[in-house]
Amino acid sequence: MGVDMPKPSEHVPAVEQHYVIRRPLVTEKGTHVSERHNAYSFEVHPLATKLDVKAAVENMWNVRVVGVRIQNRIGKPRRYKMTIGHTKGWKKAIVKLHDEDRIAFF
Repeated sequence: MGVDMPKPSEHVPAVEQHYVIRRPLVTEKGTHVSERHNAYSFEVHPLATKLDVKAAVENMWNVRVVGVRIQNRIGKPRRYKMTIGHTKGWKKAIVKLHDEDRIAFF
């Protein structure tokens, strides 16, 4: 009669998998981290969780994810002439891969 609720051990994704990763972050610091520590940075959907990001990366690039760290980046205050505003906040994920796996963006 009632609605089937997921078990506590089951993860229900908040976002569809193909919407989780918005874009890879290719920066000087990110390139350094990917070469030294085999960790890659992505901009992700604001509602995505660590489990969502892990599943999306594993499915898109066929790699093994060891760990995921997530940061909520706050928008910075900006001024244009006499108007004051903010840039948008966004969510960043740093994904550490297994030592044998690599992602080639280019």
